[in-house]
Amino acid sequence: MTLTGDMPEEGNKAPDFTVVSQDMKEISLADLKNKIKVFTSFISLDTPVCDLQVKEFNRRAAKLSSNVVVVGISKDLPFAQKRFCETNKIKNVKVFSDYKFSSFGLNYGLLVNELNLLARSIIIADKNNTVRYVQLVEELTQAPDYEEALSKLDDIIKKSTPSVKLF
Repeated sequence: MTLTGDMPEEGNKAPDFTVVSQDMKEISLADLKNKIKVFTSFISLDTPVCDLQVKEFNRRAAKLSSNVVVVGISKDLPFAQKRFCETNKIKNVKVFSDYKFSSFGLNYGLLVNELNLLARSIIIADKNNTVRYVQLVEELTQAPDYEEALSKLDDIIKKSTPSVKLF
C-alpha cells in the first residue's frame, strides 16, 4: 500500500489539520492546545482490530492525567463514529472523522492511496505541539504496540511536569 503525505518526525512541529467532530464541527490542532496529544489513527471502526484499538485506548485513557487528550481519527462518517461511541460507552477518547478534507491523513503521511483510508498509527505531540513519538503499524490487520506508546507517553508526562522544590 502507498501512503500519501509526509509523516512528521520526532522533534518536529505537529502539522495542523482539520477533522470533523461527531456533531459536525470542524476541529483543528489549535482546538487541542495546552494538552499532550495522543493521536491514534485507524482504518474503520467496523473492523475488529480498530474496534479493539479505540476500546483499549478508552480503557487506558481513563487512568491518564488531565493534561492528556487521546484523539482517535478515521475516515468513518461522524454519524457512524457517534453510534459506535454511544454503543461502546467511549468517553475517554475524542473520535473525529477525516472524511471531508483528508487533512490529517495527508499532513501526517497516513492516507492509504489505494483505500482512501487512514493507516494505523500512534503519534504523540507534547503541549507545544512538538512530535515526541511516532508509531506506524506496518500491517493494517495488526494492533499497535500500546505498551511502547504508553511508556513513551509516561516519559513525556514526566518531562512536562515541572518538579516542585519544597525548600
